Amino acid sequence: MKGLNQMTSSFAPAPPSLLEAFPHPVMVLDDSFKIVAMNRLMEAITGYAAGRVLGLHGELVVRSNTGNSRGQVYIKVLTSGEAVSVRGDILTYYRRKVPIQYTVSVLKDAQGDVCGLMVVLEDISAIESVKTAETQDNQTAELIGYSPKMQKVFDMIPVLAQTDASVLITGETGTGKDKIAEILHKKSARARFPFVKVNCGALPVDLLESELFGHVKGAFTGATRNKPGMFKLADKGTLFLTEIGDMPLPLQVKLLSVLDDRQFVPVGGEDRVNVDVRIIAATHRPLREQVQKGEFREDLYYRLNVLHLHIPPLREREGDVQYLLDHFLQKYAKAIGKTIVGFAPSALQDVLDYSYPGNVRELSNIVEYAVNMCKKKKVTREQLPPYLLDKKEALSTVVALEERDAFRPQEIGLRPERRSPDRGDRQSWNDIERQMIIDTLKQTGGNKTRAAEILGWGRMTLWRKMQKYEL
Repeated sequence: MKGLNQMTSSFAPAPPSLLEAFPHPVMVLDDSFKIVAMNRLMEAITGYAAGRVLGLHGELVVRSNTGNSRGQVYIKVLTSGEAVSVRGDILTYYRRKVPIQYTVSVLKDAQGDVCGLMVVLEDISAIESVKTAETQDNQTAELIGYSPKMQKVFDMIPVLAQTDASVLITGETGTGKDKIAEILHKKSARARFPFVKVNCGALPVDLLESELFGHVKGAFTGATRNKPGMFKLADKGTLFLTEIGDMPLPLQVKLLSVLDDRQFVPVGGEDRVNVDVRIIAATHRPLREQVQKGEFREDLYYRLNVLHLHIPPLREREGDVQYLLDHFLQKYAKAIGKTIVGFAPSALQDVLDYSYPGNVRELSNIVEYAVNMCKKKKVTREQLPPYLLDKKEALSTVVALEERDAFRPQEIGLRPERRSPDRGDRQSWNDIERQMIIDTLKQTGGNKTRAAEILGWGRMTLWRKMQKYEL
């Protein structure tokens, strides 16, 4: 340990052969618990670059809930000489919690005197996820689904995770694109390095450029120091560009250059910075249409769309709503210490009939509201968000008016079959609606998704009505 003792006294960076050989994140502290050195894996898991944290107290970088407040674990190990290993979470630079096994042991010099501490972390995210996950293979955290379309998504995830090619994730707002991106990173070979997310629609062009590529001191008013951009922070890991369709055209040019050359120049800088980053992009916008309108670069579109994964909206995921309702009900009830066993029949029908334009995120919010409002064992209609019931009542009013006014399918471009004269001139609304469905399915060649769009319904609504009319 002579090399470590010399390193402790001089605060020199750790020799690569010494710390980089460790298969886990490692940092070395001196006897006052200040950081002397750390390997790249420690940089990756904490999000802090070694050059910026040398000399800081170790607890400021490895912020955990392992009982090390005020360096208590450090003091215990240093005074007793015995290693301590505990489990807990660390809070990274990106404000993400990572479950870890935290081991602290003493370092001794050539004379056998204690000269500092070695802190080793082991990322146990995979172990923890196995403990908390459901037994089904098609469930990952809140990415739950049994519908055929979600099965295709689950089947694609392992394939996309095992490559470095760019991935474009498409889908409506609230479908879980962010979760998919993070899962792809965690299942990839880059999992031990950073996963960095940037919202391309949240900042104006100048600030977004600085956020992505960084800037040098003096590049603009307020640039008082050099700042590494998200590309640099994501080096060796994954950069997730959400809402890529909102990225301004000038930045699209620079992004394309980085994807091609794997290097960039920070704002106001002169020297090129090399990076090794995998790109995952996501959007709820139709990028092909934006390309045609000149709002998105065609060359960048093809560069990002090497691999494509589409997340279906909730209304197309037949049967998944019930599973998601149960999942979120248990989650939120447990979080606030309530015992809620389910929904009352009328309330359950309301939430099953709703089309969820905000998808899984909206469903989660609805259940969270209901759980907080619920005072008994089951959620009733009175505990559902008022807007959900208002929309249902408005729809009922429309249907009633249609029945009263002898609504005619021809008014929306449908052509019902000619009725036989002996059937009479009057039909019930159910007869008309049934015939509308038949005609529309004929028109679309049996394509239920297209038929639902023509009728102005969600796919689940069409499916339920087909069951009702035994079609």
